[in-house]
Amino acid sequence: MKTRNLPLLLCLFSLYLLVSCDKNKEEADPETETTFTLSENQAISESLADDANTVFFEAAASEGLSGFRTTQVVESTNTLSCATVTVTPQNTFPKTIVIDFGAGCTSADGVTRKGKINIVLSDTVRHHGTTAVMTFDGYHVQGFKVEGTITWTNTSTQNGLSWTREIDNGKVTAPGGNYYWLHEGTKYVTQSAGANTPLNLLDDVFTVTGNHTVTNPSGDSRSATITEALEKKTICGHVSKGKIKIEGPHHFAILDYGDGTCDRVATISIDGNAPRTFLLP
Repeated sequence: MKTRNLPLLLCLFSLYLLVSCDKNKEEADPETETTFTLSENQAISESLADDANTVFFEAAASEGLSGFRTTQVVESTNTLSCATVTVTPQNTFPKTIVIDFGAGCTSADGVTRKGKINIVLSDTVRHHGTTAVMTFDGYHVQGFKVEGTITWTNTSTQNGLSWTREIDNGKVTAPGGNYYWLHEGTKYVTQSAGANTPLNLLDDVFTVTGNHTVTNPSGDSRSATITEALEKKTICGHVSKGKIKIEGPHHFAILDYGDGTCDRVATISIDGNAPRTFLLP
């Protein structure tokens, strides 16, 4: 009788082990998913910061604040096609630039924005040491609400144009308002193409390095380090090339922007496993 029950006991024991393994796997999944979600959040934060910078650079060029006095028409992506730009005072620095997209409009570049970006500019944009402090008033991009302070500091030398970009108290609220995340960090931006044509923004290319942290409402944080310099072309709506490593307590992710093609596609791989694809806003 006992011998006949042995296969049943072995089967039950195997089932117990299977359930235990599945349980352990399920217990590990939340942290993995948190790493994936915060990696997505990091990518979106980067896109929104880049978008704000595109708006700022176009406004500065259009208002004659780049450091070049000319009547040449600015060539751009027409980000400001539905915005109102005001600059005060007219004759001295520092200047306050207000870029107002009103209750919401879609620019010629295909991006929907609303609210205001306020910028305090200490001198012309391309002057070494110039700072531009950006804050946001009810500002949304593609439904994402943007908050915090972005400080640009010109660190250019005779070898080329460069800036630091520091984000403090950054907060992004997803469309619908049910989820948000916090982010902060410093990036180092070098203009790698287009410097000799300051009023043609369409040929501008920037490379970006640096670090960031991103935190969800539960207090879970991940650190992000750019391991392969990001490439941001003005003609592209998003970063088109480069990699970021996002690290947590037990898992890491690689955020990969691709081969330089202008698109919304990025991938995230957790712990070296097969990557998942997602679309930037």
